[in-house]
Amino acid sequence: MENQFKIKIAVVDDEEIVCKRLKKVLEKEGYEVETFLDGETALGKISSHQFHLVILDLKLPKLDGLQVLEQIKAVSPETEVIMITAYGSIESAIEATKMGAFHYITKPIKLDEFRTLVHKAKEKIFLVSENKQLKETLARYTFTELVGKSLKMQKIYQLIIKVAPIDCNVLIQGETGTGKELVAKAIHYRSPRKQAPFVSFNCGGFTEELITSELFGYEKGAFTGAFHTKIGLLESANGGTVFLDEIGEMPLSMQVKLLRVLQEKKILRVGGIKPIPLNIRIIAATNRDIKKMVEEGKFREDLFYRLNVVNFVLPPLRERKEDIPLLINHFLCKYNALFGKQILRVTERALAKILNYPFPGNVRELENIIERAVALTEKEEIDVCDLPPDLNAFEVKAEEPNEVSPLVEQEKYYIKKALEQTGYNKHKAAKILGLSRTTLWRRMKKYGL
Repeated sequence: MENQFKIKIAVVDDEEIVCKRLKKVLEKEGYEVETFLDGETALGKISSHQFHLVILDLKLPKLDGLQVLEQIKAVSPETEVIMITAYGSIESAIEATKMGAFHYITKPIKLDEFRTLVHKAKEKIFLVSENKQLKETLARYTFTELVGKSLKMQKIYQLIIKVAPIDCNVLIQGETGTGKELVAKAIHYRSPRKQAPFVSFNCGGFTEELITSELFGYEKGAFTGAFHTKIGLLESANGGTVFLDEIGEMPLSMQVKLLRVLQEKKILRVGGIKPIPLNIRIIAATNRDIKKMVEEGKFREDLFYRLNVVNFVLPPLRERKEDIPLLINHFLCKYNALFGKQILRVTERALAKILNYPFPGNVRELENIIERAVALTEKEEIDVCDLPPDLNAFEVKAEEPNEVSPLVEQEKYYIKKALEQTGYNKHKAAKILGLSRTTLWRRMKKYGL
């Protein structure tokens, strides 16, 4: 980054000897320098030429340093300003920092102190420039809330564009935390149904009775406690899109009812006698192998074909690590705004640590890591010390190709590690892994943990 452009500095001081002295020092450091003896002349040049840094004397003829600073920030907000002041004007220099000056230095100027201060300003200039470039890149590779420039994500975007206008059902498959609901929303908001509701429902961890009443609603008096008529989620989404997450967890008997809705385009509330016409698009999602479930008789084949008109398979984060810097910047912007912070970047050391991590919880886990770091750090950048301790507990071991273990074994290994790390606290382990507690419980049962 530092080799991409040369720092341009303006020195503004009414003492010619000071200007010459500082110019000589700065040019030896490799900076491009111009000097000005008054604020008006400097402002005329600054308004038409980009200066990265201005060294500005507080006491100037006509326009004083504070007035010049105010106008610099008005025409070039990204330009950093270091104020020069005498000992008797420290309060004014502090006021200048409140107005946006980077810092101040007192006369007589100590050259070592001056070089250090300029170097710190240069570092901030590079950080801001780097962050700006990342944001520009992010804007080019952001699709609604989906972020990524990898070939795999580009294919997902292309499929969304093709499928969104076509009013067909969609099945989205992918590991937990890969962004299945974000893809569903991207499809909905690019479709003719975008003005109608987008309703989501998680099919996991609920009884058939609860799923039925939530999806279909019920009439007043349908059962004990039904004191009023309730409109179900399917009916409330009429004209729009229904996103059924974890469709693989839906009980078989409930699958029959859903199939009937897809076939007849009507629903019947619990306790109702009058069918209600329904105009919805179904987008279903799962992190399970639905084809295998069909073969094992755990998922209805006819429902699978009804849902699987168009199939999306989302890549896990470990298969698109080139997207991690973009995702990090996306989450930095998000949580800077939420927490009122101004964190500019993640250091190269911290980024290397993140890139070396396998992310069993995928994008959701990465977001949790950045959210935590933004919330806790007091610096302008996130370093290794700001990353969660759990990240250091998972080191990817370099293995020869013939030693690579199956994915299920790796998943079992990381789940076991998370459980051991948290003393088998399922809530904490689930958070580390980016899984819901229900999903973690099922995986523990599957692997005998």
